[in-house]
Amino acid sequence: MTSFFRDEKGNSERLSYYLKSHSQSGQSWGSTPGLLAPPLPCTLCPPRPRSLWNLLLLLWTFLNCGLGGNAQGPGEWTPWGSWSRCSSSCGRGLSVRSRRCIRFPREELCWGDTHEYRLCQQPDCPPGAMPFRDLQCALYNGHPVLGTQKTYQWVPFYGAPNHCDLNCLAVGHDFYHSFGRVLDGTPCSPGAQDLCVAGRCLSAGCDGLLGSDAREDRCGRCGGANDSCLFVQRVFRDAGAFAGYWNVTLIPEGARHIRAAHRSRNHLALMGGDGRYVLNGNWAVSPAGTYEAAGTRVVYTRATGPEETLRAAGPTSQDLLLQVLLQEPNPGIEFEFWLPRERYGPFQAQAQVLGWSPRQPQPREVEPQPLESPTVIPPRTPIPTPEPCPPCPDTRGRAHRLLHYCGSDFVFRARVLGRVRQAQETRYEVRVQLIYKNRSPLRALEYVWAPSRCPCPPLALHRDYLLAARRLISPDGTQDRLLLPHAGYARLWSPAEDSRVRLAARHCPL
Repeated sequence: MTSFFRDEKGNSERLSYYLKSHSQSGQSWGSTPGLLAPPLPCTLCPPRPRSLWNLLLLLWTFLNCGLGGNAQGPGEWTPWGSWSRCSSSCGRGLSVRSRRCIRFPREELCWGDTHEYRLCQQPDCPPGAMPFRDLQCALYNGHPVLGTQKTYQWVPFYGAPNHCDLNCLAVGHDFYHSFGRVLDGTPCSPGAQDLCVAGRCLSAGCDGLLGSDAREDRCGRCGGANDSCLFVQRVFRDAGAFAGYWNVTLIPEGARHIRAAHRSRNHLALMGGDGRYVLNGNWAVSPAGTYEAAGTRVVYTRATGPEETLRAAGPTSQDLLLQVLLQEPNPGIEFEFWLPRERYGPFQAQAQVLGWSPRQPQPREVEPQPLESPTVIPPRTPIPTPEPCPPCPDTRGRAHRLLHYCGSDFVFRARVLGRVRQAQETRYEVRVQLIYKNRSPLRALEYVWAPSRCPCPPLALHRDYLLAARRLISPDGTQDRLLLPHAGYARLWSPAEDSRVRLAARHCPL
């Protein structure tokens, strides 16, 4: 996002770019606890005190004037202004709103953004309308450039590294020229959903804000915590008395993040609410590909080996029936989906009709189990119960935070998407949302490894954390990992933690 601030040494404004971050929560004015009014500048004389409140305010002002003041921390934001009109008269554009940072000479700049951008949708552009980037290049047609009097006709060029520069190709020539940044609201590339803002290509979160990290949870709620739906997961193991179609499960209306998989020569079949097969019906095997069903796209894949998968994002607009065409003994069909809470009761009743007893949905922290093979013989000896994890040591305090921030290779904010426990370590799959420190590039999705089956501190699924990790490369160079040390720095993200880690950055060079 673009941020403007006023220089303390003059009246000119400087333009800087900041990545999208959460705004700092409101703080009290000045450095005196309990003072609710903003401090008056030392050059102003307060009015004659007419009450105890004015007397206290007068005393505080004189102390600050006489001692030079010791204001610390960032300034205060004004409320957001109203959204501007859409930047485009047709198609997709953006709106902007702004706020100002009010601070005193000894205070820092406010933490956050001075501008916010959101998508706006206008009526579709008429056929034959010139795209926005083409129009910007055409503005230079017939004008001398490159220090000569020669003129050219220009069209967009998309082969340059930065898609948010106005790179235009000279028609009939083999060179292009960059005329600076494109205007805000220009699509990053033809047909792309991302838009250029201040020279950077930004995508919109589910809240419509460009550069926002807000994402839908598994229930389809923007910024939710997966608490408005239930996770249904089961393995269908019925062997079947004859070859043919067998019901596996009903996929109710409103289901999301549907997945079914198995490893055998059998075939998954999907039937719509009207009784017609979507794929693999009537004893015919459908080709792998994408199919439309119940208002969603169903991706059907079949590997070279005996493995089939079926995935759909949802939500489904009507019930679907998942079946299996048995040709050999069933080794197990694993299926899962997310279902709104209000639909789970009717689903239980309908599931009983299909021939298998329902069970309560698993909590979200269900780790996927491997598909069973029919040749596996269950052990006859009882499996020992793992010992409970001991309590983690206390790792709070400023010294601990500084130690791990300075000694780490990466400090970033991430959301935990998955967790797999192995014999001597735990692997977390995380989505990187905001980077405070990195000594090498980070991807959007990373694995973070923690030693031991009982890592300290433990990370909960679908929560946001501030993590300090180290880079660990194996001696033979075959493994390059992000390691979360035992008793390392992992805190639930909050505006307060964001403030603390930014303060720690001052004491540790990147």
